[in-house]
Amino acid sequence: MAGRVTERSIHTRVLANLQQSIQKGEKIQQQLSSGKQINRPSDSPNGTLQSMQLRGETRTNAQYVRSSEDGLGWLSTIDGTLGSASTLVQRARTLTLQGLNDGAGSSESRSALATELEQIRTSMVGYANTTYLGRPIFGGTTTGSVAYDQTATFVGNTDPVNRTVGPNSSVRVDADASKAFGTGTDNVFAVLSDISTALASNNLDGVSDGLKKLDAAADNMKNTLSDAGARYNRITQMKQSASDRLMDVSAQLSDVEDVDLPKTIMEMQLQQTSYQAALAASAKVIQPSLIDFLR
Repeated sequence: MAGRVTERSIHTRVLANLQQSIQKGEKIQQQLSSGKQINRPSDSPNGTLQSMQLRGETRTNAQYVRSSEDGLGWLSTIDGTLGSASTLVQRARTLTLQGLNDGAGSSESRSALATELEQIRTSMVGYANTTYLGRPIFGGTTTGSVAYDQTATFVGNTDPVNRTVGPNSSVRVDADASKAFGTGTDNVFAVLSDISTALASNNLDGVSDGLKKLDAAADNMKNTLSDAGARYNRITQMKQSASDRLMDVSAQLSDVEDVDLPKTIMEMQLQQTSYQAALAASAKVIQPSLIDFLR
């Protein structure tokens, strides 16, 4: 049995259809203004889930990049510091050899060599207390501002400073002070002090023994520098990997969230045309007055 069609039912249906057309146009216009095809979860539940997962991965890889940059800053500082310290050690070795070759030279000459070696020792302590962002690069995780005090006594700790630069990938970014400068009576500061004292007292055996220890100290610095260089290269590779992944994820996120501008503009124009046509048809279907109805 067919239902009865009244003027009111026609009005209701026409207005409902026009309202749906307006809502669709509003949605397209909102997408154009925001540049996003997902403005609320109801727009695309599956797309919203993908977007949240991709955004989480974006934040993770961005953190890897930041951690890598911080690690490279630490290791670059270590590289420059140990390079300069090695140059000083080579200068100290030259002075030590000069003292040995002079043999029983004048006391003034030996005193001058001893004084310069003490200056080198002081400079070495300064290098050992080099900081990056206010933290000593040879002091481990110490909260203090220096790794060595004025007497060249180690006041830091041996806990490593690590940075997570990739999935399950953590790299140490500081340097072990004991490996870089030695420990006990064989550390570079004590060796320089002993050589200076031996030169001042014309103790050639002591100078010769100090030269051997100085060479060992130089080797320790070279090994530490080589290790820092290897870690620097590893972090550089991990940073590049995280950067590449970040670009890939950003592209995927754009595919999920961003609108296809030419397509959306075309849809907007079609929607406007459709709405205008619906208005024109509705004006003919809905009688605006009683007179028009009686015609």
